Amino acid sequence: MKRYYRVMLGKRSVHAQECFAGGFIGSGFGNVQRDLSGEFPEDWRAFNQKFIPELEVMWPDKSRIGLGLWCGATWTICKGVLTGDVILSPDGQGSYHVGEVTGDYVYAPGGVLPHRRPVRWLATSIARADMSQALRNSTGSIGTVSDISGYRDELEQLIGGVALPTVIATDATVEDAASFVLEKHLEDFLVENWAQTELGREYDIYCEDGEAIGQQYLTDTGPLDILAVSKDKQTLLVVELKKGRASDAVVGQTLRYMGYVQDELAEAGQSVRGVIIALEDDQRIRRALRMSPVIDFYRYEISFKLVKA
Repeated sequence: MKRYYRVMLGKRSVHAQECFAGGFIGSGFGNVQRDLSGEFPEDWRAFNQKFIPELEVMWPDKSRIGLGLWCGATWTICKGVLTGDVILSPDGQGSYHVGEVTGDYVYAPGGVLPHRRPVRWLATSIARADMSQALRNSTGSIGTVSDISGYRDELEQLIGGVALPTVIATDATVEDAASFVLEKHLEDFLVENWAQTELGREYDIYCEDGEAIGQQYLTDTGPLDILAVSKDKQTLLVVELKKGRASDAVVGQTLRYMGYVQDELAEAGQSVRGVIIALEDDQRIRRALRMSPVIDFYRYEISFKLVKA
């Protein structure tokens, strides 16, 4: 079954028009200037393990988190995306061009984003305004590549010219759909207002080159909601919103994310903590976390008022 990906074509879509005209998507991959044919294993983790040491030499000021993003995005574009998969790429003007991947990896020395896949761009484009709020959030997520296959039905309708403004995708672990919808919006609210939260007093959302990259950070067990770092750089923080999931599922997932961050991202001397945020108090989460002192539990409140006009 074909998958759907949002792919950025350079920072702020700077290379979009060249990619549309040339029929490709690609990665700059930290300015690695050589043909990588035959160097993409089936598992992206093996690719990261091979190339992060090389990139550390080339870019000594970059963190392992940033280098991991470069590797993960490059592997996905050059290997993970399959021929026949569908690409949505923003044009920088409020619309997404739609294309189909038509072939395997090619190297274009001297060109922009030289590690490429050929794409047949369709005449169809999708206006961001026609997407559901949930799909807008996913296509607007931080990072070069985002798997948006969970919105397959809506995307197929939009590509066919019919806007579906209320489609929401959920996963099999969701117990409470209403909380899922609310907490998907809370994630964006948290990111936008991080500095005003209690967590924001001690931690910053992880940034590289002045750009926040800590939202929906890819791990080998899925994307974690928010990755933050303490202001003294000594602690990495995994933040997960319950999003209507079963209590055991969210605790287990948070621990798995923390294990990945400790094993793959933490620098020497850095520790890892976790935070779970839910709409309501949850005794099952509290019981589980009594045995996991490195994870804190927060409950959030929503308030509003009416002002007579």
